[in-house]
Amino acid sequence: MDKITLYIVVPCYNEEEVLPLTSKTLKEFVEKREELSSASRVVFVDDGSRDKTWETIQALCAADSLFAGLKLSRNRGHQNALWAGMDWAKDKCDCLVTIDADLQDDVNAMDGFLREFQAGADVVYGVRNKRDTDTAFKRLTAEGFYKLMERMGVSTVFNHADYRLLSKRAVEALMQYPEGNLFLRGMVPLVGLNTAKVYYDRGKRAAGESKYPLKKMLAFAWQGISSFSAKPISLVWKTGLAFVFIALVFGFIDLVSNAFNPGFTAFSVWFVGGMLLAGTGLVGEYVGKTYFEVKRRPRYLLQEIICSPDKGRESIKND
Repeated sequence: MDKITLYIVVPCYNEEEVLPLTSKTLKEFVEKREELSSASRVVFVDDGSRDKTWETIQALCAADSLFAGLKLSRNRGHQNALWAGMDWAKDKCDCLVTIDADLQDDVNAMDGFLREFQAGADVVYGVRNKRDTDTAFKRLTAEGFYKLMERMGVSTVFNHADYRLLSKRAVEALMQYPEGNLFLRGMVPLVGLNTAKVYYDRGKRAAGESKYPLKKMLAFAWQGISSFSAKPISLVWKTGLAFVFIALVFGFIDLVSNAFNPGFTAFSVWFVGGMLLAGTGLVGEYVGKTYFEVKRRPRYLLQEIICSPDKGRESIKND
């Protein structure tokens, strides 16, 4: 059987503390797997880091041809960094795996990914067995996120983040989706093809701090909902109809009995006014997304690409 050329795509944002351990761990994994060809690579994608992440990637690439580095021209976010790495790697490998740099995802689960790939799977999802390493708040919000996405009609894999294997065919199919508002956890299931799941235990972050505080988590959740579901807009007009009905009921009671004092009337005006503004803002969010989609701006720009030392360095300057 022919050996597999695997590319491991690792998005990095301010990861200088953990990169030495991450690179060592991934290097050991690749070199110990006899089914992997010597053309396999670990691709670090620097998402506009402010620390010495890129300098660390440069040093790794200079020391070992296993590593390659992509530097985005500026910070474009985790999803765009993943997309950039997959886009660059898709023509060079048989399959690729996306994994975060913090080593919370069990690297050895990739053995299961490769077995499923060899058995014919085009998409293999890494799924967490449990969330014991999370705080109670993180566990509650994460599980609530997946349930909310399901209620909104968004097809996702429960307890799956962005740790997955994609065959070359699956990546090429994914790249045909033109939207700029990326939410890969919802986009990958749309590809279809043959899928499988590999379950694993997630550990603690190896070093450094989490790059997903609560504010970013909420923004990411809204990105997923607004990119894949119009139900929030439907909820707005249904709420509006409910308020019209309530207003008619209260108006009738007020007319008959004159039981409501001005204070209640003022409260109701403020309440309904606030709901109207919130509804208008929600619809505006969708209009804004459409506005940016129509512009068709690039998802990312590469500032520099570092291949193996024998291939030299390619530098791209963007005006």
